[in-house]
Amino acid sequence: MNLPLWIAGRYLSRRRQSGFITLLTGISVGGVALGVTALLTVLAVMNGFESEIQTRIAGTDAHVVLLAEGAGGISASARILDRVRAERFVRGVAPFTYAKVMAFHDGVTEGLVVKGVDLPAERGVTTVGDHITPPLDSIPVRTASGHPGIVLGSDLAGRLGVRAGDTVVLGSLAGAEKSALGFSPRLRRFEVVGVFTSGLYTYDSSLGFTSITAAQDFFGMAGRVTGIEVRLTDMFAAPAMAETLLRRIADPELRANNWIDLNRNLFTWMKLEKSVMFVILALIVLVAAFNIVSTLFMVVLEKRRDIGVLKSLGATRGTVLQIFLLEGLLIGGVGTGAGAALGEALIATLKRYPFVRLPGDVYFIERRPVRPELGDFVAVILAALVLCLAAALYPAWRAAQLDPVDAIRRQT
Repeated sequence: MNLPLWIAGRYLSRRRQSGFITLLTGISVGGVALGVTALLTVLAVMNGFESEIQTRIAGTDAHVVLLAEGAGGISASARILDRVRAERFVRGVAPFTYAKVMAFHDGVTEGLVVKGVDLPAERGVTTVGDHITPPLDSIPVRTASGHPGIVLGSDLAGRLGVRAGDTVVLGSLAGAEKSALGFSPRLRRFEVVGVFTSGLYTYDSSLGFTSITAAQDFFGMAGRVTGIEVRLTDMFAAPAMAETLLRRIADPELRANNWIDLNRNLFTWMKLEKSVMFVILALIVLVAAFNIVSTLFMVVLEKRRDIGVLKSLGATRGTVLQIFLLEGLLIGGVGTGAGAALGEALIATLKRYPFVRLPGDVYFIERRPVRPELGDFVAVILAALVLCLAAALYPAWRAAQLDPVDAIRRQT
């Protein structure tokens, strides 16, 4: 039997003469439990937020986009598409056009970006096709009314007050002709054939999709495309794979960007915020650790005679030190275990009942995601136990320094 552990357990479990010490012990355990619960819950929410943002951005945007150096677009797109498809790390390829326009409907004007896509090919690169209502196999070049079809983001459609079947007028200076009065914008009616909902306010409020043929005709691109989207087998390898594609295509007029570099500031901010929140919430555990200090000092005062008897029977200073270190660790362990259990229960509740709604224009997404990670549980539990052990060091050291004769005499 481990004598120091047995004595520490007896000190912790026995009903002491002083109710004040029992109260301090309970406060210490509760403080540690509260800190661990808060840490685990907040980290799970932040992990979920980061994962959700990454998934939705990587789903709506391609992992890698190949673009022309100038504004003229890519003319030899078929050759490049075949070259990119041949790479083993590529899962999907799709050409696209991209231009800013103004939309008009019943006196309402909104700016948006219109992306011309081949919807069947786009499904192999992004999740756009999975979030269109009503579902479409392709975006029609001409609808029954004779107008090109367009899919609008849900928030954008709401602001314009349109739904499937309505028409909007798009105005663009791309390919505009110069006249005596200056440049005349191109105006064309498009029929809304669907509404796109990604769950990311940034996209739902500013994006529209049409067929690549209709976009080329409207923007005067004459068979050219703005760029080529690429979906990779490993989306987190996008920066390296973008450089690899450029080297293998060997076209000096091409450049590449990727979803990680385009959103690096956002991801860096989320990681920094997670680290800062860990430090801030760890202060709750630190406050509880100070309660452990006061609790152990009270226990030392109450058990002076026991300490003196142990030393007179041959217990070393190291043995006494271990007893009070283990008692502090037991208090921390009970609090940490309770906090981990409460944290897991709270996380499970938040996952099952998403009763918190977020403003999409501020937080990018409109629901609160939760994703617990084993690494966070291990880090929080270890940090809490280390803090509690550190808090027990000084009281345990003072107990080990007590003179046995003086300790027994003062308690008689």
